[in-house]
Parts: sequence; structure tokens; C-alpha cells
Amino acid sequence: MKIGAQLAVWLCAVFCLICLGAAITAVSGGASLPDPAEREASYGYAAFYGFLALVAVVFGVLSWMISKGKLGPTE
Repeated sequence: MKIGAQLAVWLCAVFCLICLGAAITAVSGGASLPDPAEREASYGYAAFYGFLALVAVVFGVLSWMISKGKLGPTE
């Protein structure tokens, strides 16, 4: 399956927003957990989803650069 670079930019943006929402939910919910093990697990999930959001941003920027022809000729 081949998708265009412009579509990849938008898909990365949507995925990044979903991941950031999950990370913010995990961080805000972690503060109210009484069990320290569950709190640490919640912060771990938040870090994981934050990392996924960062990866989505990097690939979104790369896709944007490809769509604008900054990384090579557009076809």
C-alpha cells in the first residue's frame, strides 16, 4: 500500500494528538492513585505514549519535508 507524503503528515498529526491525549490522561490520573506501584505504572504508560507522540512528530516532519521536496525531488 502506498500513501502520499501529504496524507502521511495528516495521519502522523492525528496519531500524535491521540498519543498526547493518552499521555496527559495517564499523568493526570496517576496523581490520584494511592498505590505506588500503580502510580509508577501510570507514569510509565505516560512516558511510552509521550515517546510515541515524539516518533509521530519526527515522521510527520520528515513526511512534510518530502512533500515539499526538501529531501529530494518530488515525483
